Amino acid sequence: MSGYWTDILAVGFFILEWTVYAVTLEHSAYGRDSLSARMHIYREVWIRRMLDREARMVDMQIMASLQNGTAFFASTSLLAVGGGLALLRSTSEALGVLAALPIDLSPSPALWELKCVGLILIFIYAFFKFAWAYRLFNYVAILMGSMPPATKRDTPEAEQHVIRTTRLFEAAGRHFNRGQRGFFFALGYLGWFVSPWVLFATTAAVVIVTWRRQFVSSAWRAMGEI
Repeated sequence: MSGYWTDILAVGFFILEWTVYAVTLEHSAYGRDSLSARMHIYREVWIRRMLDREARMVDMQIMASLQNGTAFFASTSLLAVGGGLALLRSTSEALGVLAALPIDLSPSPALWELKCVGLILIFIYAFFKFAWAYRLFNYVAILMGSMPPATKRDTPEAEQHVIRTTRLFEAAGRHFNRGQRGFFFALGYLGWFVSPWVLFATTAAVVIVTWRRQFVSSAWRAMGEI
């Protein structure tokens, strides 16, 4: 059992980093200045400006592109789950390939299968997030279709509709972001198939890369410029 302590610590570090990053991004004052948070503002701007337009075909076309992108990621998640199941069923072949390498990287069959199950669970999580985001985008499209006409944009009904649509839009974007985050951390999780020490490094690399994109990237600076 003592030989597995490094693996346990590496997986614990992976889970802790994912949790801390997600909580910081979505539930802290620091995360309110992220690229995703800045984009939330423009969702409301979009809905309010759409209320001023009578012709809204372009808005629905944009929504369709968002739905198609989400559907693509959802289907990709299912393919990844299938790949993980195939890897789980090929334990003997995979361990045989690892044993033939100059460096001994072959774990026990039970540990290999545990790694595969963990990877499958990550992609299942991502699928549920993308599938729910796709459903929410459908709801947003329905709300856009029931938007009051421009002649009633100053009524309390129109204001309530804008707020309701914006909140649902933000929820859809939030779940989509969580699905993508699952994809990013799945790439870091692959390091465990090499070594628990590699998992430490790949997890840290994923956190650094995703943090940079949210807080110091050129896109983040562009959204903050006036």
